[in-house]
Amino acid sequence: MEVLKSFGISLGLTLLIEMSLAVIFRVRSKRGLTVVLLANVLTNPAAVCLCMVLGPFLGGWYLPFQLLVEAAVVLAEGNVYRQFREDLNAALKPFPLSFVLNACSYGTGLILYDLL
Repeated sequence: MEVLKSFGISLGLTLLIEMSLAVIFRVRSKRGLTVVLLANVLTNPAAVCLCMVLGPFLGGWYLPFQLLVEAAVVLAEGNVYRQFREDLNAALKPFPLSFVLNACSYGTGLILYDLL
């Protein structure tokens, strides 16, 4: 049950932060916001699962591994955003948009991790 709670909290916070920031960066159409939502629904659980499963075996290498996973997420979401750039109509290009959204949600997660 704790695993499901972790997945739910992680995905919920990620969606809250990244969807809010997407609006700030001028993603306003329903289709564009749906692209952001679905990209996160696809990448967040996979990233969390990788970190949860492999994390206990990594020792001091956990943070570098986590950053590598986040880099893969930025690339994956950036590719999705590139494919749907007309729908997004964002103020940033696809990969910078992906980087900013993910950096903010990852950073917020680091801050809130100990509080939750």
